[in-house]
Amino acid sequence: METLIHHLECLKLCGEDTDDEKQILQSLNMVLLALDEDMQKSAKLLTDYNVLPSLAKILKASPTCAEKAAQVLAELAKNEETRRLCIDAGLVLALVPLLESSDQEILLHAGRAIGRICYENNDLQEQLVELDVISSLVRILTDFPDNDTLVRVDLLALSNLADLESAKEALSKTTVVGQLVKQLKKAESHERIEIIIEVLQMLAENDALKLQLVDSCVQEILCSILQRLQESSQAEDMCTMKSSSDLIVSLLLGDESMQKLFDSGRGIVYQNIPSWLTSQHTLLQMTGALAIANFARNDSNCVRMVQLGVVHQLLDLLELHVENGDVAVQHAALSALRNLAIPVMNKVQMLAEGVADRIQMLLRSEMPPVQFKLLGTLRMLTDGQADTARILGQDSKLLNRLVQWCEAKDHTGVRGEANRLLASLLRHSKSQDVVKAVQQAEGMKHLVSMTTSEHAIMQNEALIALAIASAINLAIVEETFKESELVSILQKILEDEAMGPEVKYNSLGLLCSIVDSDDLRKEMTVVNIKETLEKLCGHINNNVAKQANTVLQILANCSQNSGHFFA
Repeated sequence: METLIHHLECLKLCGEDTDDEKQILQSLNMVLLALDEDMQKSAKLLTDYNVLPSLAKILKASPTCAEKAAQVLAELAKNEETRRLCIDAGLVLALVPLLESSDQEILLHAGRAIGRICYENNDLQEQLVELDVISSLVRILTDFPDNDTLVRVDLLALSNLADLESAKEALSKTTVVGQLVKQLKKAESHERIEIIIEVLQMLAENDALKLQLVDSCVQEILCSILQRLQESSQAEDMCTMKSSSDLIVSLLLGDESMQKLFDSGRGIVYQNIPSWLTSQHTLLQMTGALAIANFARNDSNCVRMVQLGVVHQLLDLLELHVENGDVAVQHAALSALRNLAIPVMNKVQMLAEGVADRIQMLLRSEMPPVQFKLLGTLRMLTDGQADTARILGQDSKLLNRLVQWCEAKDHTGVRGEANRLLASLLRHSKSQDVVKAVQQAEGMKHLVSMTTSEHAIMQNEALIALAIASAINLAIVEETFKESELVSILQKILEDEAMGPEVKYNSLGLLCSIVDSDDLRKEMTVVNIKETLEKLCGHINNNVAKQANTVLQILANCSQNSGHFFA
């Protein structure tokens, strides 16, 4: 210990005069030995003897000793307590210029020291970006791509910085993507592949870098990795498959990058989807389903994929998971089907191929996320499709399940989607038989409740569906409307000043549809609906005012014809 103290004293003295480089190197070597033997005690001595400022001076003034001084700091920075002292001594600023060196050993130790000192220190990392450390890191990758140890240090430094928006912006103006893709292509060890993909994943959050990644064909390497590992079940391989899959999905999140990857169904990611969907790994099944769902954000892509037969590949996957299957996979596959069903021409083809029948196998699912997506997919398929709405609207098994889900108090999303599908079946079928079937399944009362939803779109869907049902067969729904106090609900909607004009307009439309019922008309008299309607005749929205006036006229005519008058 006395020997170490002697060398620390020498370093303090030499820090003032760096001419004696031989003595400096000897003392630095002794410090390295001491740190290796007992990090805690030696680090404490270095700080007690205030040697760190001297190391900063040596770094700046002595190129010969800079490598060894950087090595000492790299070792010191392993200790969390001494990192702050290194920062206070200005060592980061002293180390940064060393990254311009062409000496690979200096680059190695300086890189390690900077990386460790700045670990999890956001302010310092931002400062490094401002000092243009990014350019130095990219240069090192470019100039020394075969120095594995140096490349590893460089990658760790990038992984520390790449999460910063400022770093991403700086990196987008460099050739880093090309260099990283080259490194990934030749990487063999699990650790090297993982750290490169980790950096790429952070870069993929930036739209410009996302495009650069696709243009650099990183997707080809990722698909190759997945193909190579898909038969494995080893933990390390599964981690690599997961990170590779996640990066592919990230690349698909950008509209422009997604379109480049799709390439009219010719892109390598799309070409790999069939093998992923049929893989033994749920991870790859999920990747395939998510890839389709993302490609399906574009109508022309949707049409092309349906033409290429992707729908039945998804349905085959769903059938694998019906009984105690993976919820996330089912959720992703249904999301993809829903997106595919958005274009009208796809609805027709998908229905002709029996999609609606096949996905009803999931009605027995007890998993709310699956139920939610299933309902949304069926609703999308019936949108504007009268024949499908008529068929599904008379399916007693489906209707009974919908009514059951309309009562799902613990899952508001499922309850909302079940109500919306019920309304959709009535709105798009406009069928006497569907009205009877929904009434028989006791679904009308849920649509009445839906008119009080906090979401205007759901209110309007319910109001229109009930108006259609009333116009088709008022007699069959009349009793339910009375029991559900529909008239009182409509009056509250009409009197609510915060309610939007569209909801009021549709509420008035529903009143028009039920006014022929003597019993419901009596209820209107009891709640004095006439006064409410008269107020609405002066509504700021012209359509609401006209509709209110129309309802008043119809009520007056009905009252005269039945011998009763509004007082």
